[in-house]
Amino acid sequence: MELQQMRYVVAVAETSSFTRAARRCLVVQSALSHQIARLEKELGARLFERSSRRVRLTPAGAAFLPVARQCLDAADRAAAEVAAAVGEVRGRLTVGLIPSVAAVDLPAVLGEFHRRHPKARVSLGVGASDDLVEQVRQGETEVALIGIPVTSRPRGVMARELARERLVAVVAPGHPLAGQGPVDLRRLTSEVFVDLPAKTAGRAQSDQAFAAAGLTREVAFEVTNADYLARLVGAGLGVALLAPSYVASLATDLVTVEVTDAPSRAEYVIWCRERPHPAAAAFLALLGVTEE
Repeated sequence: MELQQMRYVVAVAETSSFTRAARRCLVVQSALSHQIARLEKELGARLFERSSRRVRLTPAGAAFLPVARQCLDAADRAAAEVAAAVGEVRGRLTVGLIPSVAAVDLPAVLGEFHRRHPKARVSLGVGASDDLVEQVRQGETEVALIGIPVTSRPRGVMARELARERLVAVVAPGHPLAGQGPVDLRRLTSEVFVDLPAKTAGRAQSDQAFAAAGLTREVAFEVTNADYLARLVGAGLGVALLAPSYVASLATDLVTVEVTDAPSRAEYVIWCRERPHPAAAAFLALLGVTEE
C-alpha cells in the first residue's frame, strides 16, 4: 500500500469522479485507475461503485477513507517536522476565522508569515465561532480566530484571549439614533434588529444581555455573514450590535451609538490541545502566542 494510492482514493472520493481526480493529481486517468485497482486487489475489496453517471464509495471505501486521510496527514506532519528540524517551515496551514475578526490584521500577519516561510501553504476558511471551535477540536483546522461572549470560554482547545470590546449600536446615517448621545438596551427594544442566527456565539452576547435585563427585542432579519449584516443596516432595515473595531474596518458610513449597558465580546485565537505542527506554531508565534 502506497501513500500515492491513498491520495488517489481521497481525490476520487472528494471529486466523485476519476477524471476530475486525475486532473487534480496531475496524472493521466488510466494511471490513477490502475493504481486504485491495485490497491483494491491488495485490500480484497472494492472501494468505489462505478457507473456511467456517478462514482461513490462502497462501505469498504467509506471505512478506508478516514484512515487514508489520517495516514496522509501523518506523512505530511512527518515531512514538516523534519524540515523544521533543519530550520525550514513547510506544509499546509489551515486557518479559520469569523468575518468580524478585528483583533488581528490577518492580511498583514499572513503577509509576514509568507515572507518568512514561503514554502508553507495557507488555506483560509470563514465560519461561525462554534463551528470553528469544533473544527479545531477535531483537527480539521489548525488555528482559528473567533469571537464569543466574555461570559464563556472555548472548550476542548487551547485558547488565548486577544482583545475584548463593549458592543455598540450601529445604524444607518439617516436613522433617528444617528447623532444622538448614548442609549441603553431598553431604548433599543423599540427598534427592529438585524443579527446573526439564533444560538450562534455571535448572537449570544446580545441575547444574553437583553434577557438579563428582562427585555425582549424583535430580530426581523437573520444573516450568517457579518459583512452582509452591516449592508442591511446600511440599507435602513434595522439596527445591530457590533464590535466598534469591526465597524471601523468597514468602508461604510454607518453610525455607531454608545450603549451604556451593552454586552462585551472577547476575541480568541484557538488551536488544538496537541502540540501544533511547525506551520501552526510559526503562525501562532506571529500573534505573540508561544507553545503552552
